[in-house]
Amino acid sequence: MRPQEQDIRVPLADGPRTAGIVLAGGRSTRMGRPKASLEWHGSTLLHRVAGIVARAVDGPVVVVRAPGQHLPSLPRGVRVVEDAHEGRGPLQGLAAGLTAVAGDAELAYVSSTDVPLLHPAFVAAVLAGADREDVDVALPVAQGFKQPLAAAYRTSLLTDVEELIASDRMRPAFLFERCSVHELGESELLGDARLARADPELLSLRNLNSPEDYEEARARPEPSVTVRRFGTLAPAGDREPLALHAATLGAAARAAGVPLDRHVVAALNGDQISRDPELPLAAGDVLAFLAADAGG
Repeated sequence: MRPQEQDIRVPLADGPRTAGIVLAGGRSTRMGRPKASLEWHGSTLLHRVAGIVARAVDGPVVVVRAPGQHLPSLPRGVRVVEDAHEGRGPLQGLAAGLTAVAGDAELAYVSSTDVPLLHPAFVAAVLAGADREDVDVALPVAQGFKQPLAAAYRTSLLTDVEELIASDRMRPAFLFERCSVHELGESELLGDARLARADPELLSLRNLNSPEDYEEARARPEPSVTVRRFGTLAPAGDREPLALHAATLGAAARAAGVPLDRHVVAALNGDQISRDPELPLAAGDVLAFLAADAGG
């Protein structure tokens, strides 16, 4: 994979409030091979999910791995922390993740690795559901299940999580008994206009447990995005937008006939500048390619 270049973001005036935690451990028994390294349209599941989460938070993103677990390359700036014990469930990973981000953010979105259809709008909607003083956890309840690995947690819950682990009470349900949980049903989630437009089927929650799940999801069309080219990148002055399907910035550039090199930058939705070919794209994204050279 090609090396990534740093994305440029404008920090919030009051500092970061939200972080991301991606749990990369797990035995992948039904899949038969590590999920984190599964190919996903020129990237990997873990790289994509970590990158999508990073797009929706204003603070750090950490990946929690099992002891000694090999990970594929990650987006620049994503940190790796190690779970204290392998095979003890999501609370153990949550503790490691909260420990890593508690000093930097008030809320953390927690995700599994195997959700490549995750949309930044879903992450933002769940975090918004937890952005109240009387809420400790925003827990989606959708598609017939509670979704603790697609939820937002207040980082101050770290002490509660550690106490549960010490008592060998390892189910997320035990944590929910101890704190204020706001359950986000499908109607409330889709009450978020941006999420309703971007992911009306809540495919963000579709996880991949088996090879059949993976093949079915991998066969879906890549996200529909809009590309605009400016300056010398627009053929014969043609600046009409292009409707493309692309899962990464690099794929969009290739489809648009744009060389993604040091002479070109891309603006994603008007607020992120990148040259990272593995930057994950999501449905509805708008990309503007511009020549970085003076006069371009």
